[in-house]
Amino acid sequence: MEDYLQSALEIVKAQASARPMTETEIVSMVKSLADGIAAIGSGQATLSDAADAAPAMDPKKAIKESSVTCLECGKAFKVITAKHLAHHDLTPDAYKSKYGYKKTQALAAKSLVRTRRAKMKDMKLWERRVKKTAE
Repeated sequence: MEDYLQSALEIVKAQASARPMTETEIVSMVKSLADGIAAIGSGQATLSDAADAAPAMDPKKAIKESSVTCLECGKAFKVITAKHLAHHDLTPDAYKSKYGYKKTQALAAKSLVRTRRAKMKDMKLWERRVKKTAE
């Protein structure tokens, strides 16, 4: 058995021991891994390079009512924090410019942004600041 096929079988075996997998999943995973390892070994470009360049989903649809999806990894959050973006070697500004968001766009779910905005309007901090400076 060739080395790349043996490596693919070991990887799939480890994955199958970690979570339940159907026979179809196992076969397709072995095939795709073996093809990928063989392509890397021969120096050819792989399909995953093209997939890494494309975002996980459309940036316009990433910010939803109850969640926001990270376009780098595809995980859903209430807020995409700077700490999470650091895992992708990005800053919030770099992330926004990479995916075409405005600099003022909040990386948070729409409902959370709306709640925060209403709370700040109720607090009327700008009025308190004017009263303190007048006294």
